[in-house]
Formats: sequence, structure tokens, C-alpha cells
Amino acid sequence: MSLAVYAPLAGALMALGKVSDPVFAGHLVGSGVAIDPPPAAVEVEALAPVSGTVLKMHPHAFVIKTPDGVGVLVHLGIDTVRLDGNGFTSHVAEGDDVHVGQQVITFDAAAVRAAGLSAVCPIVVLDSAPGSAQPPAITGNVTAGALLFSWAAS
Repeated sequence: MSLAVYAPLAGALMALGKVSDPVFAGHLVGSGVAIDPPPAAVEVEALAPVSGTVLKMHPHAFVIKTPDGVGVLVHLGIDTVRLDGNGFTSHVAEGDDVHVGQQVITFDAAAVRAAGLSAVCPIVVLDSAPGSAQPPAITGNVTAGALLFSWAAS
């Protein structure tokens, strides 16, 4: 089984190992990449990177479970749980079916940065082996909706 994961937002690509959070950097939740929204970004739309069912929904993060049972996590910023949902607007709920490119959350990246937090957004295939997500590139910029990486079950 292989899975194509699409960019939930636009920004600069970053290797997961470069993320400031050791849990993500150490691939402890799974393999993937991160996206740093542009410095001037304010209202950032986070889109569904895969089609499936919203398994978990928090103001700052969501997990979509694909029809094949694979969970994909999008975490909006680092340590943003501390914002208690301020600056985040959910557009879907747990249990909703979503399709690739559908708006899931809108967040204020400028407010995240103003609070002294990182706006870097890890995108991870949950419980996948380190390095199993194969991005076409881990430098440069990506547009929302572009192919972010492919993942194959081992």
C-alpha cells in the first residue's frame, strides 16, 4: 500500500529532523516533513492532506484516517496547545469525512509567532518508520495542495 500526502498549507519545506520539538524531530510519532508558513502569513488555511475521516480534532492539530486505516497528523505550530485555541478556527468536526484539499482549520500564524511560538507545521504519517515518508524535496517552497510526499507501508 502506498499513500500520497498533499501539502496542507503553503510555505518553506523543512526536514522533520530540523523541527524544534524533539518528539517530531526524533520521528517518535512517525515519518513526515514540516512546512513553515511564510513570514507575512496571517490567516493560513490548513487543508486536508489526504481523504478520509477526521479521527482527532483539536484547535491546533488534526488527524485524518484514510480508508486504508492510515492516520495522518497535521500539527499547526509547535507548543501551540498553550494558546488554548486562540487564533484557530475549525471548519470540520471529529467523524466528518473530508477530501484532499478541503479546508479543515484556519489559523493565525502571525499570532502564533507573536506569542513567541514556532508556526512550523509537522505533517506526519502516524506510527510509520523513521524516514519512510519520501518527499520529492525537503528544501524550497511548496504550494498548498501540491504533492508533499509519498509513503509506502513496509
